[in-house]
Amino acid sequence: MPRIDANTLELEERVVKTNKVQKTHKGGRTLSWNALVVVGDGRGHVGAAIGKARGIPDAIRKGFEAAKKELIYVPLAGNTIPHQIQCASGAAVVMLKPAAPGTGVVAGGSVRHILEAAGVKDVLAKSLGSSNAINTAWATMKALSELKSVERVAALRGMAPEDLPVRRMQVAVEGAGNGHKDQD
Repeated sequence: MPRIDANTLELEERVVKTNKVQKTHKGGRTLSWNALVVVGDGRGHVGAAIGKARGIPDAIRKGFEAAKKELIYVPLAGNTIPHQIQCASGAAVVMLKPAAPGTGVVAGGSVRHILEAAGVKDVLAKSLGSSNAINTAWATMKALSELKSVERVAALRGMAPEDLPVRRMQVAVEGAGNGHKDQD
């Protein structure tokens, strides 16, 4: 996969979680910090990484520099993802489902930060297994990197995109939003 140049994108930076860690030496304890950070342009590019340092500002700065090197492209289908996917990292499992327009990002924790940074506006997500922020972030990044666009699937199958037997989401018709037919 070709590397994405972070200098050509307008990236928004977010700190997801900071964590204080201690290491015990012969002479005492050494305090250190790690910061889980996410960068994204809101148009399909997103990256996540951890920065570690003695101070929080240095850890955040290192995290942003590392996240810019880990950028991936996420194929979007409008404001949602093209298909359902489930991925795991360690004991954390993340399931992502496409959602109808207007649903919003139904996710929590690091999953929400990553999806919003990628520019996904309508998606249903569920975190199964461990709720560890770092492992759910890695599982989300893995899931987003494994998404395939309709055009790519059609090319792999040697078909035109419109010939694929794909279930398309139907846009809600006016008046049908409350689930009842209007009586005239």
